Amino acid sequence: MKSKILLALFALFNLTVMAQNPVRFSVQQKKVSPTEVDVIFTAKIDAGWHVYSTGLPAGGPTSASLTTEKAEGAQPVGKLTPRGKEINVFDKVFEMKLRYFEHNVSFVQKYKITGKTYKISGYLEYGACNDEMCMPPSSVEFSYTGNGPADAPAATETPDAKEGETAEADGAVVLSATMDTAKTAQSGETLQGDSAQAAGVDAASPSDLWRPVIKELEAFSSGQGNESHSLWYIFIMGVVGGFVALLTPCVWPIIPMTVSFFLKRAKDDKKKGIRDAVTYGISIIVIYMGLAAVITALFGPQKLNELATNAPFNIFFFLMLVVFALSFFGWFELRLPSSWGNAIDNKAAATTGLLSIFLMAFTLSLVSFSCTAPVVGLLLVQAATSGDWVAPTIGMFGFALALALPFTLFALFPTWLKQAPKSGSWMNMIKVVLGFIELAFAFKFLSVADLAYGWHILDRETFLAIWIVIFGLMGLYLIGKLKFPHDDPTQMAMPVPAIMLGMISLAFTIYMVPGLWGAPLKAVSAFAPPIYTQDFNLHHQEVEPKFKDYEEGMRAAAQAGKPVLLDFTGFGCVNCRKMEGAVWTNAEVAEKLNNDYVLISLYVDDKTPLKEPIKVKRSDGTTRTLRTIGDKWSYLQESKFGYLAQPFYVTVDNQGNPLSGSFVYKEDIPGYLEFLNKGVENYKK
Repeated sequence: MKSKILLALFALFNLTVMAQNPVRFSVQQKKVSPTEVDVIFTAKIDAGWHVYSTGLPAGGPTSASLTTEKAEGAQPVGKLTPRGKEINVFDKVFEMKLRYFEHNVSFVQKYKITGKTYKISGYLEYGACNDEMCMPPSSVEFSYTGNGPADAPAATETPDAKEGETAEADGAVVLSATMDTAKTAQSGETLQGDSAQAAGVDAASPSDLWRPVIKELEAFSSGQGNESHSLWYIFIMGVVGGFVALLTPCVWPIIPMTVSFFLKRAKDDKKKGIRDAVTYGISIIVIYMGLAAVITALFGPQKLNELATNAPFNIFFFLMLVVFALSFFGWFELRLPSSWGNAIDNKAAATTGLLSIFLMAFTLSLVSFSCTAPVVGLLLVQAATSGDWVAPTIGMFGFALALALPFTLFALFPTWLKQAPKSGSWMNMIKVVLGFIELAFAFKFLSVADLAYGWHILDRETFLAIWIVIFGLMGLYLIGKLKFPHDDPTQMAMPVPAIMLGMISLAFTIYMVPGLWGAPLKAVSAFAPPIYTQDFNLHHQEVEPKFKDYEEGMRAAAQAGKPVLLDFTGFGCVNCRKMEGAVWTNAEVAEKLNNDYVLISLYVDDKTPLKEPIKVKRSDGTTRTLRTIGDKWSYLQESKFGYLAQPFYVTVDNQGNPLSGSFVYKEDIPGYLEFLNKGVENYKK
């Protein structure tokens, strides 16, 4: 029950980003001299997020910029100046150098006081992103008055200016906070009447189009069970890993010795032998789950959630899995100091009762380290990078359950031991095959780091070429055409199951070959780098939005009798381009978007001005001024769906009701297809 509550809270957290603004600005004015004043914007930035600097090239993310709407008795001097540790990196998506700040930054605009009194007002606009999403362009307003030199002339109003330059065109209309100047649209209410027209909303549109559906969206999320599905996957993977480790030469030969020891120890009391064996199995589960708990405690829940995209950790995982793979290939053997196992074994012999059984289980864990460590390592890596902090414990429970189960079953049914396969060369074959799998997964984690740093050493075709070689060699090994030094030289023919698995591995190798020319390869899309990293692609799919206006697109969808996919995006959204390049280019996804949906892309950074600004109140009580078309779509996303970051995808019917929840940045083609298919299915209902 507790884990279900935690999962529900985790899903709710993902759907309430609008209440968790990762960037918090404070504004103050500082009188530098009788004739000069600074307006200082100071930002505190959450970990993992960054705010872009000033003066970025056109076609890039939203730069920090300042607009002076009123300047009476003062005039701006120079441009907006950033202060802080500026990071300068080359972005491969925008193909330009980007400058941004992490943790904190200040922006300063100087004003020269020209009158006895002065009045200045305006707003700072900025853009913020993390590794997975971007906030819509946001603004911070300011309004200050003060006294200038006594001998200065009376204050006169100057034209609107932007970034210190005098604007020749008419500036934005400054709205007061009163209802007489502009009607205030409460969060959760439909923009109507004059305010609707001011924001560009068709007043004749059905009110449902702007009606909030936040609770309905949360209900979809809590009902989808994505987190539960992920945990079940981790659990099953743990069980499979446990059975694989069980069949290795470090564990399998120990089973008959351990079971015989328990039966002899109990002598004529069979129930005691069974009880000891069950206790032994439970002890194994406790030990491995304790290992997972230690991992979670060391890193913490927040750090485990960050591991999926953390480049240094992924490099570490890559190196660790390569070492494990080479160990399974027989290059060397991973061993803990023998004194550790001997000490625990002696301690177990010197004690009695439950403690002695627990120490025996601990001895098994130490003795079998060379075979179980690579399996445990791969499992913990996958679980830790799943984004769920309980996943390592769930995975270790599955692993330990599979590892402990035979000890208990053979103790319950001793005659089964006679039918169990004897130790032999087949166990070494399992180790080598597991080594190939470890090596393949290692490059998956190196790919994450490569994408994060933009090294371009492991683009999609390079990754696929490596996997083709790995699984090709594994297939040749399984059919007996490739040998390792520690294989049994007397074995002339491979077992039939090994030959069948070898044929499957070779077939999988051939399946991946067309991917070198851009074939989607859905079976490996969750592991391979995004398709946009591929230099040569013969399978390019184009997806273009049918509309870029919400009301117009909704009317067209109603007439066509089709569901709608709302794509909240931005011209400067890096991860929006990644989704379009990695997911929308998939043939099946492209067909769905082009034929089954009306795709409406709403750019939250569209700078086209509204007829006149309008002030709206947000759910947290703060006021926001809508000045552009992008502001309008950003407010729609926030007020109707309770989300602010991009990319953000939501399927809706012709009345604006959600059909299949929402989807954010995740290069998961099967998951995206499931999201789209569910929307079509619910629309037909």
